This record gives sequence, C-alpha cells and structure tokens, in this order.
Amino acid sequence: MKITGILAYRVELPLHETSYKWSGGKSVTVFDSTIVQVDTDAGITGYGEVCPLGPFYLPAYADGVRAGLKELGPHLIGEDPRQLMKLNRTMDAALKGHPYVKSGIDIACWDILGQSCGMPACELLGGRYGKDVVLYRAISQESPEQMAAKVAGYRAEGYRRFQLKVGGDPDVDIERIRAVSAKLQSGDRLVADANTGWVQHEAVRVVKSVRDVDVYIEQPCLTYEECLAVRRQCEHPFVLDENIDDLNILLRAHGDRAMDVVNLKISKLGGLTKTRQARDLCVSIGIGMTIEDSWGGDIATAAIAALAHSTPTEFLFTTTDFNSYVTVSTADGAPQRVNGRMAASTEPGLGIKPKMEVLGKPVVRIG
Repeated sequence: MKITGILAYRVELPLHETSYKWSGGKSVTVFDSTIVQVDTDAGITGYGEVCPLGPFYLPAYADGVRAGLKELGPHLIGEDPRQLMKLNRTMDAALKGHPYVKSGIDIACWDILGQSCGMPACELLGGRYGKDVVLYRAISQESPEQMAAKVAGYRAEGYRRFQLKVGGDPDVDIERIRAVSAKLQSGDRLVADANTGWVQHEAVRVVKSVRDVDVYIEQPCLTYEECLAVRRQCEHPFVLDENIDDLNILLRAHGDRAMDVVNLKISKLGGLTKTRQARDLCVSIGIGMTIEDSWGGDIATAAIAALAHSTPTEFLFTTTDFNSYVTVSTADGAPQRVNGRMAASTEPGLGIKPKMEVLGKPVVRIG
C-alpha cells in the first residue's frame, strides 16, 4: 500500500460557551482546526486532526499546520502508511521539529492501518481496558463565584473530574480553588491548572495557602526548573503538562520525581505513534496520565479516545471529549459523552466518517 495524496481542510469550531479563557488573559472564541486526509492506492482513506489552542499556548499555530503540510507532504508520497515507525522517521528527516505538523498525518495513518486489517485503532494501540474511560471538564477562567457555580451543571452532565483554570492573580486564584473545592462531592477530583501562569514565588504562596484543600497542582510556572522548585515545596499531587514534549524530558522528570501525573497531548508529541511511546513508558515507570490533545473536534476526540481507552485503567488519570465543547460536528461515528465518560469506537480504524459538506474544499492538496 502506498500514499497517493494528502489533503487538508480548514474548519472553524465555535464554542458552546462562546469563549475559553486561561492564564495571562489568553482566550479563544473560535478554534481553527485542520482536518488531514491521506489517500492510498488501495482505496483506503484515513483522517487526522490538528487544532492548536491558539498561537500563544504551545509552539504551534493553525496556519503553521497547513504550511508545514505543504513542505512535508511531497516526501511522503509513495510511502506505506501502515509502517508507522518508518513513516515517522521519514517525517522527522524531511522536517526537523514541528511535531504538531506531523500529528495529523500520523493519526490518519493509524486510521488507515485499522481499516486495512479490520481492527479498531484502540485495539492496535494496546487493547481495550474496560467499557469506557473517565472524562474531565475544564472550567474556563472567570470569577471565583462564576467558576464555582458551573460545577453543578457539569456534574449533572456526569463529570467528576474538574480542571480549574487558574494562573492569574494569586489572591484571586486562592479564592477560585477554595470556592470550587467547596462545591465538590465525595469522589470528585479537582485540578488547579495554572498553564504556566505563575512566577515561582506566587506558585509557592498559592500551594501553601491551599494546603488544606484536596487539589492537584498543574504546571504552575513556565520552565521545568521553576516547576520542580515548586514541586519540592508542595504537599499536593503534582501534574506537568507544557514542559513534557518528548521522551527525554519525560525521563528527566521521572528521575527528578517532578510529577505524579503527566498530561500527554497527541499533537505536542507528534501523533499517536510517539504519544503511545510516551504512554507505554509512563506505564512502565508508574506515572499516571491524562491523555488528550491541545484541542479539536470529532476526529481529534476519536484519536484521543483510541489512545486513552487502550491505556491501563489504573494509569489513566482522565481524558477529554473536545467535541462536546464545540458547536460544529465534522464527522459521524466519533465518541460521545455518556454520563461523564466515553468509549473508543469498535469500528475499524478511528471509526469515523467525515462530513464532507462541513469540511468544504481542501486548502492543501499534495499528490
């Protein structure tokens, strides 16, 4: 089997709640997503999705996905999409860095691999654990009262994991953590995610001020070294996210005992192939994980579900259903939230069928 063509579509994904806000005054109202289509000479087509969280979150931006595909795509024509490790080596040789550009192609090739052998991507990625996986709900940054008021509504939708967006004024953040914590029930879990927003002394002050609260602290500062310094003064379970972008830093963080949980984002690491490597390493060394991506719609959610559902249950801290946040559906067959949980598709590949009337005309065409 050989790749004969690569196409990309641009789709806007507005939010049900109109905006999503996090540290540093950053916000997004409409997500710019790229759907990647990989065609083969066997008549099998696979799809992937890359959706950066704006241009100011990670070193990734939406137009960069499309520009990178134009550079990378011609090198992949004639390659076998089922040979995932070889394909990733080819991509890395053709384009240094820019893992997010490669992610959509890699996901689409897992979709092709699953279709070609009649197996769900979830089963190819390691095997299905249980009937479904637990989801978290991100609480966009607002006043303490507004954020606390949202908990009841999200719990009514079945969520029991809450990711609280902090990383602003430390005094207000302390109030946010306490206000939301007061709304929790037995079995709920709360993560205070600063998204790199605090400087070190602020982060230390916050974690000491909420010492009596049952909360996870996530990515308090910009650099790994700052986060490690906070970790060493923190009594709470600790989560790293933005700093963990390859296996080397993951191994270093494990050696430093820098975290209890790590967030693995598919596009940040370069696709399902490399994120699976990181996932399997975490299982081997005993680190819990949130399996997710930067953002996305139906196709990104299908890829997330496939990897999360193939992760041993005791190591999967949580995962997410981004397609429930947005108002536009781009594919049929994607996993859907049911009482705060979702399940990976049991159909071959990712189990999705893109809605071509939503995707429109391709903005990139190679081959």
